[in-house]
Amino acid sequence: MLLLAPCAAASAQDRGIPAEDIKSGKAFVSRETQEQQDDLTDNPGMLWVERGGELWKEPAGPEGKSCASCHGAPESMKGVAPRYPLVDEKLGRLVNLETRIQACVAQHQQALVPPYESQELLALTSLVAHQSRGLPMSVKIDGSAAPFFAQGDKLFHEKQGHLDLSCAQCHVENWGKRLRTETLSQGYANGFPAYRLEWQTLGSSHRRLRACFQGVRAEPFAAGSPEFIALELYLAWRGQGLAIETPAVRR
Repeated sequence: MLLLAPCAAASAQDRGIPAEDIKSGKAFVSRETQEQQDDLTDNPGMLWVERGGELWKEPAGPEGKSCASCHGAPESMKGVAPRYPLVDEKLGRLVNLETRIQACVAQHQQALVPPYESQELLALTSLVAHQSRGLPMSVKIDGSAAPFFAQGDKLFHEKQGHLDLSCAQCHVENWGKRLRTETLSQGYANGFPAYRLEWQTLGSSHRRLRACFQGVRAEPFAAGSPEFIALELYLAWRGQGLAIETPAVRR
């Protein structure tokens, strides 16, 4: 579903795909998978959302603080996920939802930081993002975010690996076509963390990006790296107006 949302610096046409043709990754999976995503009693990603709800209340660190100690109920996070990635002026860098949670754990709980792609971080990220399910993605790409956006733009369009392919060649120029057993999507990240049937588990958008890089035989950046967060910002802008679907179910 495409919702109306403000776009800071560019039109849908600049994304390489006309506004009327923009489709979430949900449009490129089977009807059965779409129904599994929509039915929260059948959506396997909800197991991580539920686990995130438990972790939200668990005390950690020397003072025994929990996420709830500062933020109250998880519902207070409604509207947060659509704004990420964003520049954290105190940290002086671009952060996504995962690295924002890691920073909160380190700074405010003074507890052991859950590693990227760990079950704990996936659960908390899913919980927070799920509160905004149905809301439109709406990231800022101007001001202090501009250089990071430019970096992500460059990564999206630059050819990578032994196959000499760019993200744009698959997800802008050839979306809807078949690549082996898959239909190429338009490459948005509005459903992550997502449950992928091929993984049989939940994973972050950075896990998916690493798989794409490996698919073109390029050396992938580390999950949580500044490069992938910049690319994530660009992908979030490309999906501006698409509804958050976390946890999405994908092939």
